[in-house]
Amino acid sequence: MKNIVILLLTSLVFLTECQRIKLTKTHGIAYLDKREKLIIVSKSNKNDAIKVLGQPATKGMTDDNLWIYIERTITKGKTLKLGRSVLTKNNVLVLEFDKYGVLNNKTFYDKKNIKDIKFAKAITENDIRRENFVYSFLSSVRQKMEQGRK
Repeated sequence: MKNIVILLLTSLVFLTECQRIKLTKTHGIAYLDKREKLIIVSKSNKNDAIKVLGQPATKGMTDDNLWIYIERTITKGKTLKLGRSVLTKNNVLVLEFDKYGVLNNKTFYDKKNIKDIKFAKAITENDIRRENFVYSFLSSVRQKMEQGRK
């Protein structure tokens, strides 16, 4: 009888995942999906964006008027996932400003529609270095042998 009680208590602990509160890790701006609604195209400026969202995670590489905000939330998985981390939120907000600092364009990507982004399939060929590993290895050995003769 004691063994059955101990087995039931042990299984109860494992089935309830040892915790009642989910462990979540958030990176970036919390509640980005709600905050982005406070920014209005053609009315808001850079100062409004900083007030509502804070400093951007990334600015454009060539253009300082492109701001990117990120929100990423990861939680621990259920028992069936064996405790692996699960991505629950993956939100990205892209703000484009004009030269006067007024918001021109606002694009919001969430976990569902971020998969629809099309990337270029072109591959850059490296014409400078087409040799394989064996050729380059043997060439370096030959160079070291020739230096040893001198």
